[in-house]
Amino acid sequence: MMKTLIAVAVSAAFAFPAFAQTKADTKNDPNLPSAQERAENREKLNEKLPTAEERAQNREKVSRGASNASLTAKVKTALASDAGMKTMTNIDVDSNEGVVTLKGKVDSSDAKKKAEAIAKKVDGVKRVKNELKVEAKKSS
Repeated sequence: MMKTLIAVAVSAAFAFPAFAQTKADTKNDPNLPSAQERAENREKLNEKLPTAEERAQNREKVSRGASNASLTAKVKTALASDAGMKTMTNIDVDSNEGVVTLKGKVDSSDAKKKAEAIAKKVDGVKRVKNELKVEAKKSS
């Protein structure tokens, strides 16, 4: 009895896709595209798909962007971790292919030099562009 039930279930599973295929091929269904329309749709789709080279370039761009974001985060963390730099919240960090740019305001030239030195020590940094401006703190 169990073998018969399994045999019926298996044959039904194989028969259903065949039935669905023959039903979809009926010419009486106006909602289905014609062979010519299907061919045109395939052509349009192929025109829109990126080439292997374009896909590789896209992967490289995404990877580079993630790498830049990671390096920026490392430099920000290094600046925040340094005891003397914790109060330096006015420093913006950007990176592009290993070149880190520091922008913002610091209260002394020593702080400017220290920020650059900290950034240079971070793994992955090739060069630091120090665009920090020295502005003395205003006393209240």
